[in-house]
Amino acid sequence: MASRDGGPGAPEGPLRALGHGVYAYGLIARMWVRSTLAYRTSFALMTFGNFAGSALDFAAILLMFSRVRALGGFTLPEVAFLYGTCSLALGLADLVVGNVERLGARIRDGTLDTLLLRPAPVYAQIAADRFALRRLGRTAQGLLVLLWSTGRIAVDWTPGRILMVPLMTVCGAVIFGAVYTAGAAFQFWAQDAAELQNSLTYGGNTLLQYPPTVFARDLVRGVTFVVPLAFVNWLPALWLLGRPYPLGLPVWTAFLGPAVAALMAAGAALAWRHGVRAYRSTGS
Repeated sequence: MASRDGGPGAPEGPLRALGHGVYAYGLIARMWVRSTLAYRTSFALMTFGNFAGSALDFAAILLMFSRVRALGGFTLPEVAFLYGTCSLALGLADLVVGNVERLGARIRDGTLDTLLLRPAPVYAQIAADRFALRRLGRTAQGLLVLLWSTGRIAVDWTPGRILMVPLMTVCGAVIFGAVYTAGAAFQFWAQDAAELQNSLTYGGNTLLQYPPTVFARDLVRGVTFVVPLAFVNWLPALWLLGRPYPLGLPVWTAFLGPAVAALMAAGAALAWRHGVRAYRSTGS
């Protein structure tokens, strides 16, 4: 009989459970990738559309800089660096776990009950379901802007600074993934909460594309201490650029990204587990 965590009984130990989930995720994602690549022209067009749609955000930034030389004291390459890091982080999170935002719809139509009966973790099934390889378009667009900006910002690229760029990208993806997961867990009680989740993921991404100096200090405090999205790119990026953080935080906070990402991932996992255990089916 399947457990409430989605497996045949409870897997022994967290590492075995994690391995079981990754394996199940890989199998499901591979199935959807093969299905997608069966129609290569459609896949190419949809990926390009995803790329172009994401590029419109950066086009808006370019239009701003056609009228001004600096935005909140930041030059175009510096803003592009902020844009590239957060867009790449969100793109990776959206590609890997973005589908969990559909949990509310599954609860409403009763299809979540089917997933609970399968011998695979529920989270892995939902995250990998309809795996959208076309989302690589957003990821590629963010990566291109990031590569363009790194060659133009005034940074002395020591090994430590070079390492910071992939580190902040990975930590940012984990933070966004934790927000996706926590928002999905909340849908166990409020099935129509997907828009609230989107306001923190896509809305947070739009916020982080611009320097914190253009926003009110209360908003900056909120995304630093309440929902710590500032650790996606603001704090490490300002350290790289040699600029102070508006709240006057010490320099070492720029290196807290891995710790914040780990804490958010652990909190999201607990919220998810509690939500699954509290789920009582639709009754249909």
